[in-house]
Formats: sequence, C-alpha cells, structure tokens
Amino acid sequence: MTDTTGLVLFTLTVAAVATLVILPPGVAVAYALARWRGPGRGVVDTVLALPLVLPPTAVGLVLLELLGRNGPVGRVLDAMGVEVVFTPGAVVLASAVMAFPLLVRSARSGFEEVDPRLVAVARTLGDSRARAFFRVTLPLAWRGVAVGALLAFSRALGEFGATVLVAGNIPGRTQTLSLAIFQHTQLGQDERALQLAGIAAALAFVAVYATEGLTRWRGRRVRA
Repeated sequence: MTDTTGLVLFTLTVAAVATLVILPPGVAVAYALARWRGPGRGVVDTVLALPLVLPPTAVGLVLLELLGRNGPVGRVLDAMGVEVVFTPGAVVLASAVMAFPLLVRSARSGFEEVDPRLVAVARTLGDSRARAFFRVTLPLAWRGVAVGALLAFSRALGEFGATVLVAGNIPGRTQTLSLAIFQHTQLGQDERALQLAGIAAALAFVAVYATEGLTRWRGRRVRA
C-alpha cells in the first residue's frame, strides 16, 4: 500500500510540476501565435504539434541524444555538474515536452477569442502592452489557458514512451504509474498491473472530467 501511495504521489507530482514548468512559456507562445498574422505561422504550428503525432519513443530518443553526456546540451550540463538523464528531472522534462502542444493549442484558442478592440481601448487609456495583457487579455482568455493546463496535466499523467527512454524505469526514482504497469506486465504480475491500471484510470477520469466540465462552461460563457 505504501509503495502504491508513493507511486501515485510521484506521478501526480511529476504531472503537476511539468504543467507548472510549461505554463509560462506555453502562455507566451500561445499569445504570440494568436496575434501572429505574418508568414511562417503554419510552420511553427506544425513544429509545435509534432509531439502529438510522432511516436513518443521518437521524442524520447531526441531528448536522450540532446541531453546525454555526448549530446550538445548534455556536454554543457555535464561541465556544470548537472545530470538530467535517468533522474526525476528527466521524467518531468519528458512529460512537459509531450504535454506542451496541448497547452499551447487550447490557450491560443482562448487568446483568439479576445476582442482586440478591448486591448486597444486599454492602450489608449495609457496601459503599456504588458499591463494591457495582464489586465485585459489574460483575464478574458483564462478559461482557454485553464483548459490547456488541465489537458497538459492529463497528458503528463499517462506519459510513457518518451519517459522510458530519457529517464528509464527505475523503481523509487523515475518510475511512474505507466512505467510500473509496464514493468509488472513484463514480469507476469497481471493482478498488480491491473490494480495500478485501475488507479491510473481513476486519476485520468477525474482530470478529463474536470477538463470537459471547464470546456462546457467556457462554451456557454462564449455563446452568452
């Protein structure tokens, strides 16, 4: 029971930290894309969406090549005495990368629903661009941002493919619910795997239900 509790808490912590890590850059990218009217937006949209369509193991392999000791980023981190691969930080990083597109897509929709004329009025009243963003744009788009954050959290809860490559499956260190289910299945411990799968399904249900509820409420508010 203690092992299960620790596993659940670690999985929830990873999903929460990953969501918090991508929230500021995700909001910034979403806002930029919502306001971008120049050429190249389609290319940027496509690049950001790649983690949604690529095999998660492919994303994990790219992260491993970048962050490994012989990788371009890994060599710099190693010189600084920072280790990422096969650590809890790698679990958070893999979850964050896989969840980032979901946050951006939903938050961008929220920003696109904000009437630019309201922002223009705030600017004419003396607000700076940053002040107008925090006083007008973000409060009006917060539902889209919140839905994106919940979607990202839900995705991070079930992350497996990228995590197993860049963080490994180390019990008590980098093992999440998804990785534990895989391990127990490989060992022929189907009863234990099914127990963990049920817990994972319950967590996913709560996260997705909250997302759907907020999405429906947001839709009613927009129509009103």
